Amino acid sequence: MHQARKRFGQHFLTDQQVISNIVTSIDPTPDQHVVEIGPGLGAITLPVLALVKEMDAVEIDRDVIAALKVSSFSVGKLNLQEGDVLKFDISSLKHTDKPNRKIRLIGNLPYNISTPLLFRLIEQREHFQDMHFMLQKEVVDRMAAQPDTSDYGRLTVMLSPWLRVDPLFDIAPSAFRPPPRVMSTIVRLTPHAASPFEIKDQATFSRLVTAAFSQRRKTLRNALQSLLSVEQIRSVDIDPGLRAEVLSPETFARLAALVEPQI
Repeated sequence: MHQARKRFGQHFLTDQQVISNIVTSIDPTPDQHVVEIGPGLGAITLPVLALVKEMDAVEIDRDVIAALKVSSFSVGKLNLQEGDVLKFDISSLKHTDKPNRKIRLIGNLPYNISTPLLFRLIEQREHFQDMHFMLQKEVVDRMAAQPDTSDYGRLTVMLSPWLRVDPLFDIAPSAFRPPPRVMSTIVRLTPHAASPFEIKDQATFSRLVTAAFSQRRKTLRNALQSLLSVEQIRSVDIDPGLRAEVLSPETFARLAALVEPQI
């Protein structure tokens, strides 16, 4: 039996009912291009592969890759790529004979890389039809949070211009081997066809949001003083005495439009 490796953040899903629920939520079909991040021992891979007949997967653990090649052989064609997904260009897996077909991305993301990976995937979002991920429940709660709640923060705001976030269902630690210390959630992320509000410069938007949430108890007047004056904040009808946690993502975009982009 393969031993989960802590350095890869591995927790292998074993609950068959949970696996069935995940595959039903994804609802893959043979005409779609499915790519899985971190297939592990194939708990989700093999039932999805049985439906689509061919798919791609990116895995960092070479021992897992060897096991998957054996277990998938009679199920369908599994194209395995060995590598670190934080450095891997997933868009490179698009089929040249079907350049307009977008990727359906799935995966049980290691908790220790989930946030940086999400930001990396945003940069490639035009290549994806949707994404179904298993993530730490705490992370999904922050992704889907509403303004003026404890979970609302930088992650919420940074995802909102680019992705629709739909939490689907929670998964208890007992569904895994070894059990993680946290609850997990399946979430569906769908790239917006067009951003719901204008972002004039993405890097500037990121700088402003990061500064605003760097110390949650600070008012905009103090948190943004290196980027905007009190008069500039007021010029777009925003009270400088407010805290970042009460502003909508669209309001952050209005503020970012006032900041001079860095050269």
